[in-house]
Amino acid sequence: MSTETAQTTEVKQPAEALLSKRRKKFITDPLVDNNPITIQVLGICSALAVTTQMQPTLVMAISVIFVMVMANLTISLLRNTIPSRVRIIVQLAVVATLVTLVNEILKAFAFDMYKELSVFIGLIITNCIVMGRLEAFALGNKPYDSILDGFGSALGYSWIILAVAFFRELLGSGSVFGVPVYETVSGIFGEEFSLATNGLMVSPVGAFIILGLIIWVQRTKTGYVEH
Repeated sequence: MSTETAQTTEVKQPAEALLSKRRKKFITDPLVDNNPITIQVLGICSALAVTTQMQPTLVMAISVIFVMVMANLTISLLRNTIPSRVRIIVQLAVVATLVTLVNEILKAFAFDMYKELSVFIGLIITNCIVMGRLEAFALGNKPYDSILDGFGSALGYSWIILAVAFFRELLGSGSVFGVPVYETVSGIFGEEFSLATNGLMVSPVGAFIILGLIIWVQRTKTGYVEH
């Protein structure tokens, strides 16, 4: 009797695209629909504190993007080795290490910016956006997805603080990135077109007003209602 060997062929599923529809949502959702500042109301302190001018705000935004992407990647790589009881301590240690690295880079290559932002850069360690994504996503997902999630959340945070800084610097100081916009307009169109700055915009009250208006416009556009 001849023995027939049944051969089973495994059908491999095609690999998911690097920017598939599911993965694109990791980046696009935090920009508008699930923005960490305007929807989740996280990271408000730095959004109000560092947004008087565009330049320090941009440095803060880049720092948060770097810390969130690298922290998400690190925690995701270690997710199967981190004991559950000490996971928060490990997350804080990873974030603190990355923040210290950013701090030292600023101290070495941009000392004036370091003096202006050193306190707020340190507060990234306790930023609810960073810790929230580590706990909610990076601990349970693969490294690449975690990188996209961290990048998307940081990008959502960054464009909001940059928008706040743009209006505060323009209306409060009459400039953008230190370039005197109001003076330029007056020089082109004459003194009758001279624009006065609003001192309220460089105060914390101005930050609250601008941020509140952005939240109102965004929630009106998306139809988001808190329950």
